[in-house]
Amino acid sequence: MKNTKEPEVGIAKMTFASVYPKDELHQIIEWLTGYTESELEKQIEVKADFERFYQSATLNPNARLITGMICGYRVEESEHPLTQKVRYLDKLVDELAKGRKIEKILRVE
Repeated sequence: MKNTKEPEVGIAKMTFASVYPKDELHQIIEWLTGYTESELEKQIEVKADFERFYQSATLNPNARLITGMICGYRVEESEHPLTQKVRYLDKLVDELAKGRKIEKILRVE
C-alpha cells in the first residue's frame, strides 16, 4: 500500500449522494417514526435532539420486530424507552448501509 497525499481516483470521483441514499434513509425514518417528509425536514431544521424528536413521533408498531446487535448492545434488551428507539433507528440505518433491501428493513409481519 503506497502512502500518497493525493486521494485515490475512485474515491475522489465518487459522489457523496452514492453513500447517502437520502430517499431510502428518509423512508426508513418515516416508517419508524410516522413522520411525513415535511415533518421530518422540520425536525432537521430545528435541530431536534432525540428526546424531542421521539416525543412527537408515533413509533411504528412493527418496530418491536427490530432485533439484533448494534454497537455491542442487543436492541430488544434496551431498558430505557428512548435508548431503545434510538437503537432501533441505528439498527435500521446500519442495515441500509450494509446494503440490505429496503423491503427487508421495513419489517412487515
